[in-house]
Amino acid sequence: MSQSTAPAKDNPSLTKPQTELPKPKKKGKSLPPKLIIKFGKFVWTTMWHIMMSNLAPRNKEGAYIRPSSQFRNLIGREEDNPYQPEVGRYHLYVGLSCPWAHRTLIVRALKGLEDAISVSIVSPSPIEGGWVFNEEEEGCRILAQLYQLAKPGYSGRSTVPVLWDSKTKSIVNNESSEIIVMLNSQFNEFAKNPKLDLYPEKLQEKIDGWNEKIYHSVNNGVYRCGFAQTQEAYNQVCNELFATLDEIDAVLETSRYLCGDRVTLADVRLFTTLFRFDVAYYGLFKCNRRRIRDYKNLGVYLRDLYQLPGVADTCNLDAVKQDYYGNLFPLNPGGIIPSGPDMTGLLEPHDRESVGKEDNLQD
Repeated sequence: MSQSTAPAKDNPSLTKPQTELPKPKKKGKSLPPKLIIKFGKFVWTTMWHIMMSNLAPRNKEGAYIRPSSQFRNLIGREEDNPYQPEVGRYHLYVGLSCPWAHRTLIVRALKGLEDAISVSIVSPSPIEGGWVFNEEEEGCRILAQLYQLAKPGYSGRSTVPVLWDSKTKSIVNNESSEIIVMLNSQFNEFAKNPKLDLYPEKLQEKIDGWNEKIYHSVNNGVYRCGFAQTQEAYNQVCNELFATLDEIDAVLETSRYLCGDRVTLADVRLFTTLFRFDVAYYGLFKCNRRRIRDYKNLGVYLRDLYQLPGVADTCNLDAVKQDYYGNLFPLNPGGIIPSGPDMTGLLEPHDRESVGKEDNLQD
């Protein structure tokens, strides 16, 4: 047998390494997984409460409290009113994802006020901590600067919608419920659909009743669910939300719209929440007992409103998903935007034209 094929025991160079490998160092003791999880949960929960306190102020029970709007002037024809109806004088600042601003766009479209009242779109910026202009407006880059221009020293929230008076460089109003009443009644001489009255006098008491109920339990109710900071607060408002949705669904069994066979401001105010419900509130805001599309009447009622002339053009599903999931960091830290749901069903026939008509004939 040659040397190259000799057994290893006869060849010392094959049995003893040329250099000694260093012995691995002993690792220090790691923290128990239970302790790591407990510490991480404490840190995240503390940070979450801090972020939520800035995003959504709460009471001692952990329930979300929405601050009130601060600019509450009204456009009217009274001689002493500085805000007279004029074409081209007033301007709306809106965010496409915001349900409160969306109301104003819908009424503007239904009344045909596009030529009378101009619109600018603002976008939420987590870096700026508020709404920013796509292009500079009135010398301002962010909405907060416009508020400062209108009221130097202003320290409140800078929200949309904003009804701006370009003549006096002032904010007329930033409360959506009041802006849509003004759009409905104060610009008829400039409107393409002046005969459309979304707030008729004979129905105002009924409309106001629905508005009060829907605002508390539905419009703001979804936010009270999503921004609740205790289980008790969440449970209470979630029960209120779905009790009201169940009540509305029952009413819509025999009534095409909330106040009968005509669209009113009550329907407009409800629509903007329903449009966002399955997209954002169902998942992100934990309003997940039932989707709107799962209701017998609410789903087709939503389609009915969506298909009214001009309404679909005010709806931007991508902006809703981007702004809710992408910018509400405390609720969605990863910022991942969901791919669904499929909302093409809003274009399907609703067949609600005859709802309530038989009852009207019998009366």
